[in-house]
Amino acid sequence: MSRREADRTPVAEGTAPPEPGAGRAMRALRWAEDGVYYAMALVLLAASAVVLFFALESFVRVADETETAMLEVLDALLLVFIFVELLYAVRVTITRHEIAAEPFLLIGIIASIKEIVVLSVEAAGAVGDLSLFDDRLALIAVLGGVTFLLALAVLLLRRSQVYPDERRRTEDVERAADAVAGEEAR
Repeated sequence: MSRREADRTPVAEGTAPPEPGAGRAMRALRWAEDGVYYAMALVLLAASAVVLFFALESFVRVADETETAMLEVLDALLLVFIFVELLYAVRVTITRHEIAAEPFLLIGIIASIKEIVVLSVEAAGAVGDLSLFDDRLALIAVLGGVTFLLALAVLLLRRSQVYPDERRRTEDVERAADAVAGEEAR
């Protein structure tokens, strides 16, 4: 149940009705909550712009340099992507007045992939040091497993959600099946 639905839920029998002015207080709290979410969105936008600017500056500065410098650019761009996904999560929260799980699962997938990329370059540089190389490979394997589990969670979450069009289609099929079963029973 979303927060808006909870605000409109009738008072159960035997409980006291809300105090006068409680509706105004709830509206004020909702406005304050939305204000906090808008402030978060602005901070995320500003942070994204700053990181994107530095990524572009680094890209121009290190265009002819090593793969490590290019990794820094890729790392910054993936960080911007994480900020954008967080911004989407905030936008969904403002719009629906409920926190959706999927954007945060996607952020986890992106963050895991970001670390896998960084660790891959570090592992390639640590080929001479067997202990460090093994540690990096173990971390890559763990992050790969985390990425797989997060992707599985997204898949299960998407399959568990019934969208309005699908719900209508399912109801139509059920009515048709009931009609056929009713005719066969006669």
